[in-house]
Amino acid sequence: MNGIYASASGVRLFGGLPTPSAPDPAGREKTIAYRILRAHESEHAESGFRIRFDALISHDITYVGIIQTARASGLKRFPVPYALTNCHNSLCAIGGTINEDDHAFGLSAAKKYGGIYVPANQAVIHQYAREKLTGCGRMILGSDSHTRYGCYGTMGVGEGGGEIVKQLLENTWDIAAPQTVLIWLEGAPQRGVGPHDVALALTAELFPKGLVKNKILEFAGPGVSALRMDYRIGIDVMTTEMGCLSSVWITDDAVREYYETIGRPEAFRPLTLADGAYYDAMFTVRLDEIESMIALPFHPSKAVPIHALQKDPVRILSECEKDCQKSLPDSVSLDLVSCIGSDGQVRVEQGVIVGCSGGMYENIAEAAAILDGESIGNGAFDLSVYPASMPIHLAILRDGIAETLIRSGAVLKPCFCGPCFGAGDTPANNTLSIRHATRNFANREGSKPAEGQIAAVALMDARSIAATAKNGGVLTAATDVDYAFTPQPYRYTDAIYEKRVYNGFGRPDPSVELRFGPNITDWPRIPRLEENLLVRLCAVIRDEVTTTDELIPSGETSSYRSNPIRLSDFALSRRCPDYVQRSKDVRALEQKRQAGHMPELLLQAAGRLGLSPENTSVGSAIYANRPGDGSAREQAASCQRVLGGFANFCIDYATKRYRSNCINWGIVPFTLDPKDADRLQVGDWICVPDLRAGILAGKESLKALVLSDGQIRSLTVRLPALTAEERRILTEGCLMNYYAAQNA
Repeated sequence: MNGIYASASGVRLFGGLPTPSAPDPAGREKTIAYRILRAHESEHAESGFRIRFDALISHDITYVGIIQTARASGLKRFPVPYALTNCHNSLCAIGGTINEDDHAFGLSAAKKYGGIYVPANQAVIHQYAREKLTGCGRMILGSDSHTRYGCYGTMGVGEGGGEIVKQLLENTWDIAAPQTVLIWLEGAPQRGVGPHDVALALTAELFPKGLVKNKILEFAGPGVSALRMDYRIGIDVMTTEMGCLSSVWITDDAVREYYETIGRPEAFRPLTLADGAYYDAMFTVRLDEIESMIALPFHPSKAVPIHALQKDPVRILSECEKDCQKSLPDSVSLDLVSCIGSDGQVRVEQGVIVGCSGGMYENIAEAAAILDGESIGNGAFDLSVYPASMPIHLAILRDGIAETLIRSGAVLKPCFCGPCFGAGDTPANNTLSIRHATRNFANREGSKPAEGQIAAVALMDARSIAATAKNGGVLTAATDVDYAFTPQPYRYTDAIYEKRVYNGFGRPDPSVELRFGPNITDWPRIPRLEENLLVRLCAVIRDEVTTTDELIPSGETSSYRSNPIRLSDFALSRRCPDYVQRSKDVRALEQKRQAGHMPELLLQAAGRLGLSPENTSVGSAIYANRPGDGSAREQAASCQRVLGGFANFCIDYATKRYRSNCINWGIVPFTLDPKDADRLQVGDWICVPDLRAGILAGKESLKALVLSDGQIRSLTVRLPALTAEERRILTEGCLMNYYAAQNA
């Protein structure tokens, strides 16, 4: 019997399917997920899938680099609808003209290659996709990790920019056959419990043990009919934080009505469970038992019922402090206990309802109902509300919802993802912000530990944020306040998009010149892999999980997203400040080697390890236990490569997308046994003889040597499950080199 039982977080998950001793391939083919995957196969693969998507979507942190990479690889036109949204840095003032220069580049690219350009503040990336690109049985690939549209019958996948490039060049997304997990919903949520409460409760149970890592979730059961569409997507978008590959739901009359509302009735078709479908696991969620939740810093999986925190705040916040401090530099100290007032109640200074998870019509409407006739007070507490799209913004204006919020003291702001990644509403030093947003990783809210700053975010549903606002910042569960709310239908207006969005799909104009700003630069030359590899460890991180926000910080650093060299200077800056200079020092050795001038340090290391420097690539490397949780931003890998990175070592990769990013940028994704990993330290030289030949031969285990403190020891490194194309990408040095070699 698969599954677990837990009630501490307010959610019960029961294993519900007895499974055979071995998977049932024929039964797997009957799942909704496999039926959709098969319909999108470019060609049949013996074990896995080679997929082409119906549409692509990127935002302004990623699309310039993607298009630059695709240009260098032979791009002529966009073969499928590709939407370029501008929701991630549109309000960031750092760097003068560079943000708007990127947007000008995006519009010119949409005209030149036949794309869709969504101007700043019109919609956050995923709301535009929901309203304009989804359809039952479709698949969408996005360069943002929260590309999730399962409740609309669409399988969304978030990957790094390299995978978008492959689709633009009419190649395929290649994956091993994934497992599927059935999430069976029963009952109906109690009043005051919102979609974020359900999502956080699920994340707390599924993520820590990796129960759904790289698997596809299918949502079904009688509880689905109890959830309106905004509620469903509020759960679905957070499946990224559960660690899964993608998600899809059964579709019903509510989905039909949604597509009719947004003027695309033809996008609906029924998706139902099939008799004999095989699932690798099944979890039953009893919606009526879920409570108002809060996810404590620094991860969405650290979720507990608000009532539990209210009952024992000193112990819970003290334990959270100790846990968080492990990932913070010595220059700052997180103080959450100071948020407890003299009356024993937890107090916060900021509330934010934002983005693809919080900024939905019904979340905002129910928050307004809780605040109707109330005041958020004239103290330190502040409340900001960001609708997810201009059609939603117009709807809350037309329906009087905006007026109710403004009268309470809340501030209505544009469609923008800023608070989700540290480019807006950064809270005061050593305070706690509560947010209906997707993530609360360390420093993702915008604080700079290197400058002595630290703040923290706890995730909560919009309803409980409004209840807390009603009490002037005293942490309050929405289930504990009296209010009346009758859901009103979302009245969608497409004219906003018709008047502002440029849609050139199918009409590329090669005569259009791309508009380049001074900060938009081409990728530097990336060297190919020689016969042997010699790397020096320039960072060793022992945290249980390392996020992409730690590998390359978000926030104001993203202003330099289109300048690979300037952006790389921020790599690991909030986690290992010495990493960049160490990597540059190793890069200088490689540059001198390529020029035929062998540095003494390199000669000594190579000589001790029995290598010939002439045919040995030299680079930097990182060790982390489980790197890559979080964002799909390829910069987490490309910045390492620009600095001279050639390899990563870990016990396991937290996500497929980060491992794919490493491969597409020519960073060899080694894994190690924990006992070997424990002995690694900064400054170690690791050599892998005959690596190029080993990769091309498909070897999954290779012998290596470590030079540490003058002593040499052996090491086994692993490269499991590389496809033939991935092996060629690694040996060529990166995806761009691979395509250049093909074109040549």
